[in-house]
Amino acid sequence: MTENPADARTKAPVSVFLLDDHEVVRRGVHDLLDAEPDLTVVGEANTAEQALVRVPALRPQVAILDVRLPDGDGVSVCRELRSRMPDLVCLMLTSFDDEEALLDAIMAGAAGYVLKQITGTDLVNAVRTVASGQSLLDAGATARVMARLRGETERAEPRADGLSGLSEREREILALVGEGLTNREIGKRLYLAEKTVKNNISRLLAKLGVERRVQAAVIAAQSLGAAPEPRTGPAAPPRDGGPRH
Repeated sequence: MTENPADARTKAPVSVFLLDDHEVVRRGVHDLLDAEPDLTVVGEANTAEQALVRVPALRPQVAILDVRLPDGDGVSVCRELRSRMPDLVCLMLTSFDDEEALLDAIMAGAAGYVLKQITGTDLVNAVRTVASGQSLLDAGATARVMARLRGETERAEPRADGLSGLSEREREILALVGEGLTNREIGKRLYLAEKTVKNNISRLLAKLGVERRVQAAVIAAQSLGAAPEPRTGPAAPPRDGGPRH
């Protein structure tokens, strides 16, 4: 059914937050989106720390997150924000066509992943797409991620011996990492401080001989039966897998 023009005019625009450490990029995207009657930029940040404070305060519908930041990465910001705001839709924006970053973004709960080389029209349409509840992660991207996860599981097999050196608490935390829970969610589940969870994860990664959280997740899937699943749409729960822990 065709939307009534009067209804379109009265509908509140989609609120968007921008995170990018380059001022020129933020200004360009800000002006591009604000020129559209159905979109409005409600806030900006140039560091991960700023975004983690400002986004929960402003409650935007969509957050456009740069993947590489001076004080962290957009994937970790996506994971943390979605643990606090499950309805937030995150669109990752990056200069690099990096399959590793794509994997991390999907596992962190991003609804889309676009390159900065994208045209202005395509970026506007991407924001509208994810805001409407659709995913920009197509079947091909998901297939590549699953192939990557299978490969990491095979490579992680020899490291699974490190499980014998884990304490009972570390095993509990590893199982929850495998389920895709964030540090905050694990802390609530086990009645632990978030910092305590982070310290435990650092130790268990060292014992398992891996560096990345997603590698621990595939070890958990193989050895403990916790099977992480990539997010295929905005309605799916957030999943971990970013480079930070």
